[in-house]
Amino acid sequence: MTAPANGPLRVGELRPSQLLHTYGVGSVVDLPNLSTMVLGLDHWELERAKPLTEDRLLAAVRRRLGAQVTTLRTPPHLPETTDPFGDWARIGVPVALFPRWLRCSREQCNQLAPASSGLFELEEHFFRPENTRYVHHCFGQGRSRPTAVPARFLIACPAGHMDDFPWQYFVHRGAAPPEDCNTLTLVERGTTGEAANVFVQCTCKHISARSMAEAMGRRGEQELPACRGHHPHLGSFEECGETVRTIALGATNSWFASQLRVFSLPRADEPLAQAVREHWGSLQLLAAVPAEAAKMLLPTQACWPELEPYGVEAVWKAVTAEAAAVAEPAAHESEDDDFDLSTPEWQAFTAPHRHELPDFTTEHERLPESANGWLERVVLVNRLREVSALTGFTRIDAPEWLPQEEDLSSPAARLSREAPTWVPCAELRGEGVFLSFREDLIADWEKRTDVKARERVLKEGHRKWCRARGIDHEWPGIRYVLLHTFAHVLIRQFALECGYGASGIAERIYARTGKNPMAGVLLYTAAPDSEGTLGGLVSLGRRERLGPAISQAFEEARLCSSDPMCSEHDPRVHGRLHGAACHACLFAAETSCERGNHYLDRAVLVETLAGDFGAFRP
Repeated sequence: MTAPANGPLRVGELRPSQLLHTYGVGSVVDLPNLSTMVLGLDHWELERAKPLTEDRLLAAVRRRLGAQVTTLRTPPHLPETTDPFGDWARIGVPVALFPRWLRCSREQCNQLAPASSGLFELEEHFFRPENTRYVHHCFGQGRSRPTAVPARFLIACPAGHMDDFPWQYFVHRGAAPPEDCNTLTLVERGTTGEAANVFVQCTCKHISARSMAEAMGRRGEQELPACRGHHPHLGSFEECGETVRTIALGATNSWFASQLRVFSLPRADEPLAQAVREHWGSLQLLAAVPAEAAKMLLPTQACWPELEPYGVEAVWKAVTAEAAAVAEPAAHESEDDDFDLSTPEWQAFTAPHRHELPDFTTEHERLPESANGWLERVVLVNRLREVSALTGFTRIDAPEWLPQEEDLSSPAARLSREAPTWVPCAELRGEGVFLSFREDLIADWEKRTDVKARERVLKEGHRKWCRARGIDHEWPGIRYVLLHTFAHVLIRQFALECGYGASGIAERIYARTGKNPMAGVLLYTAAPDSEGTLGGLVSLGRRERLGPAISQAFEEARLCSSDPMCSEHDPRVHGRLHGAACHACLFAAETSCERGNHYLDRAVLVETLAGDFGAFRP
């Protein structure tokens, strides 16, 4: 990470995956002595951002953000060297100071003012960037000067805007500050740190101190000015006028990522043909060049390091074969195929043969005896590559969790001032276990009277939830609730045995009725290094271990430590998107669940303390 202040200054480190999931564009990054915001794509150094090839993901991103998006790229990066002043120290994701109001940490001072007021000085540390800080001159000399820490409160609105807290406006109750008003002080008078014990006082003494509790909740919405449409990551303003809310610095609702994710699927049975198809966007131009000239140009291509082990002759043969195949597209292919993210993955996992590719390796496993009656297949995924793209973000409220192929538009805040021509991506590698259910049993279960009655209860809660937010989201179906619940109980059980934490195991649900039905789940782990491919999860998919794990997961799901409140929860009362589910039994980490812990219900999977409401598992 680099902060543009009189030139780039390296201030910290983040993993590429963190720049998409936790600290993406527009998010506030809390450093040891500074608080910064990741700037928009306009400020990123494109030359150091490596392009990624994933056609299915690019097509989905273009459908959401527009046809002007041409590439997917990783965050800018250069490998670290021993030279502390090398180019690597100036390459990174740009950030800027935010919030811009600082407070002196000396207890006898507590002065509150903008960083641009001249009261604070930036103390740079090139060799120890984590020690970079702002200092106040109220006491001491040199390193003994007190650190100026970021102000604790911000304001934001659901439209994605964020701004510094209006300290002057708040303390003077909307009136213009007097001419002799210079600075403010922010004092904590209690030991709990809650807003009621935090007071802001004007040094002019014309008005009494005001508690920050008055800026919270409904009263705060009435006391604070309307949103002025500020995007700090873009340095721009737009018309808004929404009611703002006071949030604490570092609050989890200050930034929610809006993403698209796909798996790298096999395009050919041979590794060379697979590699050529992955990089066909750059190789297709060579197909129109005479053979001898094309062979000379091959080593100049950006993808050549990946193709070089096969040799020039073999690569050129694969290029000509691919060119011939492209000239005769299959009659059944349509333009919409590129945007269906689930079906190609389902077909790859349910293929009768195994795959042996660098980024997609599968093998079929025999069904465990205890699940032989309702499981159709078990596929061990030894190697898996997931590519995720950041398409925007929201504040205050998380983006609604919809299937990716149905989320055609997003109300998320922009990543750049103009329509982006590229989006940041991250690639993760891991392993997984794919389980598909018998379609005939699932279809018969959906037709049962008690299941339909339970679906009406859940569906009414879904309608009430949508009406409260003024939206019209499609009900995913009782099949999805069943498979989603099954995935969550299995994640919890797998985490106890495989060596990975529950937050490191993610899910992908394949639930669809109609012409091409799907009923299956993929539990997988993905990490930016080798920790995601240690084999612990795949080993649990073996026949001798999977059966007992599933049986134990079902048994644990029957009873929750929050029962009877959990099992008797009625989603219609308060408009919830889940039935018998809570943090004690089903809820998973944000990194694990694809729907934000929505559409879960133990009652559709097993018999609970409240009774049998059509449980799939007897």
